[in-house]
Amino acid sequence: MTDISNVPVNPAAVIMDLEQALAWRNAKRVEGKQLVITNGCFDILHRGHAQYLYESRCFGDIQLVLINSDRSVRELKGSSRPIVSEYDRAYLLASLSSVDAVVIFDSQICAKELRALAPDVYVKGGDYNVEKLNSVERAALLDCKAEFHFIPFVENFSTTGMLEKIKKAT
Repeated sequence: MTDISNVPVNPAAVIMDLEQALAWRNAKRVEGKQLVITNGCFDILHRGHAQYLYESRCFGDIQLVLINSDRSVRELKGSSRPIVSEYDRAYLLASLSSVDAVVIFDSQICAKELRALAPDVYVKGGDYNVEKLNSVERAALLDCKAEFHFIPFVENFSTTGMLEKIKKAT
């Protein structure tokens, strides 16, 4: 007989729509779990992302990552992006042990999702501070009394930098 107690959660099972994430969030709140949320495009997953997500997860008990849809990445980064599709990006993120849930959102900002999920902690990269956050997102986070943390980037790791390196190599 195979012992399945050590089998990891299927990453596809933790990719949720907002309604599923709300039910999950409410169940975790009843358990007293502190929710960390971060967001971004996460186009080509690299070590900088992995370290950032590990460090952000350390600020709470569970972590949900909001990722931009393919459409919103194109609006933010240009017509050649994303390189990796939204579902594949979500699956890769959900595969990380520091990520407990992933939700894809279809706009340039995730204020609706932040307001609905009401994180205890919100984390962004070191190129941000409270003043640099989108004002609507910041208001949603302040309304739910989220704690803010800003994590420095890992040097020499960025999707844009990786794409430039690939272009030079070809």
